[in-house]
Amino acid sequence: MRSALETLRRDFGGDIIEPGGAEYESASRSVLVEGSPACVLRPKSVGDVQAAVRFAAGAGLALSVRGGGHAFPGFGTNDGGVVIDLGQLATVEVIDDERHLVRIGGGAIWGDVAAALAPHGLAISSGDTKSVGVGGLTLTGGIGWKVRKYGLALDNLVAAEVVTAAGEVVRADAAENPELFWALRGGGGNFGIVTAFDFAAHPTTDVFHGKLAFPAAEAATVLQGWADYVRTAPEELTSIANFANPFLGGPEAPVEIHIVFDSDDPELAKKALDPIRRLGTVIDDDVAPASAADLLVDGMIPPPGIQLVTRSAFVDRESVSEVLQILAEVGTSQGSPVISVRSVGGAVSRVPDDATAYAHRRAELMFVTTTVGPKPVLDAARPGLDAIWGRLAPHVNGAYANFLSTATEEDVAAAYPAETYRRLAAVKRRYDPGNLFAGNHNVRPH
Repeated sequence: MRSALETLRRDFGGDIIEPGGAEYESASRSVLVEGSPACVLRPKSVGDVQAAVRFAAGAGLALSVRGGGHAFPGFGTNDGGVVIDLGQLATVEVIDDERHLVRIGGGAIWGDVAAALAPHGLAISSGDTKSVGVGGLTLTGGIGWKVRKYGLALDNLVAAEVVTAAGEVVRADAAENPELFWALRGGGGNFGIVTAFDFAAHPTTDVFHGKLAFPAAEAATVLQGWADYVRTAPEELTSIANFANPFLGGPEAPVEIHIVFDSDDPELAKKALDPIRRLGTVIDDDVAPASAADLLVDGMIPPPGIQLVTRSAFVDRESVSEVLQILAEVGTSQGSPVISVRSVGGAVSRVPDDATAYAHRRAELMFVTTTVGPKPVLDAARPGLDAIWGRLAPHVNGAYANFLSTATEEDVAAAYPAETYRRLAAVKRRYDPGNLFAGNHNVRPH
């Protein structure tokens, strides 16, 4: 290892951080998970990434690739292996004003992207958290505040620059390495390190953003009415229903419908939002104009010893009523996890099922349960959580990999249906036959 590192230093212009170094403690962990890697490499160029990949492959150590570092299972770190931290490859550049093409470095975070695009009057459909990495979010999906009008983040990707397991740099787009381009849009970090993303941005105005809150006692009727309405609501409206928040009263917490209406027209916004306001007793309404760049919020960094357990699934139209009935009952009972339900559909559903490796185009809703606490609390909560998911199982399908705190074979099978997985495995065999990039919801090359 020592001699290999000395060899690496000749070809690597970035930072090499080892145990005992001043930066090691912070560099060794991802946002949610602590690690103790043998070294952390921070490349400053694509050539550095190539050298780092070749070093990791030659060392035979576990490899983790870190963008924003927000993956719930801790994909951005490991114990005893190599971490390639892309944080210094974070440029944001408008490369074609007429086509609104934007090139973003593989280590950029969405808050910086939004800030950089705002002076140009542009935005990209992304997530909802500033510090989340462009890479992790995009490669697995990207359900955010503009999803119903402009689709997933990956639906707006037009090309990628990728360093493969062999240390080679390739371009992937609709014409060049098209099967790799297909796999990158949903297949996660399985196929290489993306050092640059080319996105088609869209012109944006200010928007209307805020929440409409209803009493917990009205959860069942509000949730059903909301789901019925968003099925035919203007695609400018994207919304999330949050409830059972322990910091707002747990089972007594209000049902909060967080919304973005993607227009600065107050009359259109009122027309789109009034049907939600009529669903029940509005106890809070703070919807107001906002800059599109201000939609993203700061991410939560849990204090030491506090962990998060997240599970997710999709709901097709025929199961919406049953799932919301169960979730409303659970969310207003003691011991409920935090529940968040996101409307999808719209632009997402207009993309053919096999156009990308994101395989959940028909879903109307995606929902997440989150349990927070120290390990003993999570262990005690697990039987109840398993029981909840057992009730939901007949009515839900798949999983959104960006909201999974584990990476079991069952998780991978949920994220990638059989035919999608088969096609991904073929791409994996071509670009990473030795499974160097295994720190993810892993698609094996065999």
